[in-house]
Amino acid sequence: MQKKFENCVKTILELIGENPQREGLLKTPTRIFKTYEFLTSGYKQDIDEILNGALFESSNNEMILVRDIEFYSLCEHHLLPFFGRVHVAYIPNSKVVGLSKIPRLVEVFARRLQIQEQLTEQIADALMQNVGAKGVGVVIEARHMCIEMRGIQKANSTTSTSALRGLFLKNEKTREEFFTLINSPKQVRF
Repeated sequence: MQKKFENCVKTILELIGENPQREGLLKTPTRIFKTYEFLTSGYKQDIDEILNGALFESSNNEMILVRDIEFYSLCEHHLLPFFGRVHVAYIPNSKVVGLSKIPRLVEVFARRLQIQEQLTEQIADALMQNVGAKGVGVVIEARHMCIEMRGIQKANSTTSTSALRGLFLKNEKTREEFFTLINSPKQVRF
């Protein structure tokens, strides 16, 4: 597969008018293969394995929020990067998930060809289904290079998406608490 991929990269280089045999481009097909292998590594990861191995009994029934999770992904329409921050909250239903698993969940879905809207939904659905939460809220704020580098070329524009499940969708106070928390200034000092 790697050889086939690298040959395709060489063809692209030729089609744009480059010489894949010139010194600066000799290793480019291999570099691009390794880059895409990393950037799409989410296809090879199992959500159940990541989350279910870290579920713990708990009497907690209050909101748990992990915010400002940085991510990088590739737009499935142009194969250009989009990146930003994800805020994920859930209300447990007798089980909590290890805190580090939430950013790992974000990473699994971000390391696939994506659109931001779908990424938001996938994170919310996976947490809701695998953790059995009473509710889940996910907000993503991102910059898209397909908007900034090509097409409309509007630098620094951001896109926000949200996905609300269970109590976050049904209960106005829960939803309000979630949005207040993610929009509040950081209070943690080290």
